[in-house]
Amino acid sequence: MGPHEEETLVEAALRVLNTADPFEKARLGDSVATRWLHGAINESYHPSRDLLVPDRPARLSSVKLVAPSLMPKLGKAGSLQSRIAIVHSLAHTESWAIDLSWDIIARFGKQEAMPREFFTDFVKVAQDEGRHFTLLAARLEELGSYYGALPAHDGLWDSATATSKDLLSRLAVEHCVHEARGLDVLPTTILRFRNGGDNTTADLLESVVYPEEVTHCAAGVKWFKYLCQRSRNPTSDQEEQEIYAMESGTTTEGNEVIPKFHAIVRAYFRGPLKPPFNEAARKAAGFGPEWYEPLAVKEANAQ
Repeated sequence: MGPHEEETLVEAALRVLNTADPFEKARLGDSVATRWLHGAINESYHPSRDLLVPDRPARLSSVKLVAPSLMPKLGKAGSLQSRIAIVHSLAHTESWAIDLSWDIIARFGKQEAMPREFFTDFVKVAQDEGRHFTLLAARLEELGSYYGALPAHDGLWDSATATSKDLLSRLAVEHCVHEARGLDVLPTTILRFRNGGDNTTADLLESVVYPEEVTHCAAGVKWFKYLCQRSRNPTSDQEEQEIYAMESGTTTEGNEVIPKFHAIVRAYFRGPLKPPFNEAARKAAGFGPEWYEPLAVKEANAQ
């Protein structure tokens, strides 16, 4: 980028991805998001410049990583040790969610010629995730611990790697499966903190994290539907009409969108989805039981 060229959003996203410290990553992401949302960054990407997106974003090596199967049990928030473990796990998830949001912008925005609204939606998601991480990490310190004090796993990025070549799959697995799973379990987590006497953490999860995670899941559902709609009309230049149809539910969900979603999840997600499902939150995010209930049972012909 020359000295007189303005930074594009994708270039700024890559700066976030290449920042290892999660606190600085969150601060930088918030700054980039604010600049984009206020028009200080004008262009999504440079049409003639292809930039290398890292296979794995920069991360601190001080967080001990273990396989998901080797993670210690978190407990049910009845003890201080359990509450710290749960908040640490949530903070780690949010640290990856920051990277996932900027990665989808940098990796797929230009490649898939996505409309400006796609960039804005995921900039907002990224900004939220950075705020969630910062608040949860601060809460960890109030509880007498810190981010990095406990082991963690990188299962979320494993899914990102598996879906790095296909935006439709990335949206389905990360945003319509993993994020939706968060909607399923958060109400129980909030109740456990309240029962354990930690209303401060419960309030943070209930008033900030939970409602915003609904909108993040909604972004995944929205753009999954959009891509399915666009694939039916590849020569259409009426993006606003396509987005309106997709948001208002006038797309052919039953015939095309939902079966496509099922096929992708079965291909990329190991095992059936785990009920019980938070139907109200999932409905608020834009998808009903017909999307996920069939995925809660193994296929009859599964090996």
